[in-house]
Amino acid sequence: MNASRVALVTGANQGLGRALVEGLAARMNPDDLVLLTGRDGGRVADAAREVAELPGTRAQVAGRLLDVTHTAAIAALAQDLATRHGGVDIVFSNAVARVLPDESQAARADEFIDVSNTATHAVLRSFAPVLRPGGSLLVVASTLGTLGHLDPRLHPLFDGADLDRVERAVESWRSAVHSGTAQEAGWPVWLNVPSKVAQVAAVRALADERRESDLASGTLVAAVCPGLVDTATSRPWFSDFSHAQSPGHAAEALLDLALTDQADPALYGELVRFGKALPWYDGTPPVEQDRIVTP
Repeated sequence: MNASRVALVTGANQGLGRALVEGLAARMNPDDLVLLTGRDGGRVADAAREVAELPGTRAQVAGRLLDVTHTAAIAALAQDLATRHGGVDIVFSNAVARVLPDESQAARADEFIDVSNTATHAVLRSFAPVLRPGGSLLVVASTLGTLGHLDPRLHPLFDGADLDRVERAVESWRSAVHSGTAQEAGWPVWLNVPSKVAQVAAVRALADERRESDLASGTLVAAVCPGLVDTATSRPWFSDFSHAQSPGHAAEALLDLALTDQADPALYGELVRFGKALPWYDGTPPVEQDRIVTP
């Protein structure tokens, strides 16, 4: 399969990830390739076939099995795309573990961190080196990803950190959850808060390393916030979906960012929501009895 541009979406069987694949396939050219990835081979194959058969699809669409909790598999896929296609042009790191309100956050910590954070680190490390000039590497996060949502005691772990420091901070958080000392150290009970801050910190760390060369080539590395999206992951947490977006509508702003001809330097390395960068230091630590997970 020969392809001009190559795009890849993780966590793409359903919801926002599936909508991103559909949007890429509709907006890209017939000689471009969009890869829909997930960890269930049958669902991946079915979803890829369904997208390929949509009336508006223009690009080639293929499914690839990828369990993002296996970091070696992420690295192997990145290397395979570099060998077969000379690199990749668009990457959406979108995979997330679903947690229900009545589940123990601590009991689900390992899976949540592995999918949302360890995998994000692996995507950044593996795909940044094979990202072609003018490409986009985007991590789907949320408004919770600004530093102010953490207790000030934790800010030095993430502020100005390189990727190694971010990874150590995440593992320190994981250890604190398991030892029962997380709340004493200032970590929120709700996993989504430190997870999203760590995702954005990881993006900022990679961007700091690549800023000069990426800006010179029009390459974009950023975190993105789609806003409230009506998906199976978010629906259990909210009683009012009157202002929620469909996955297809939420994908539009993210696709606009990924497919722009000229990346905006003001958005490079930032958390971007509806085309605007959110200030890194904004936010307030969550009230623990409030179980709402902000989009």
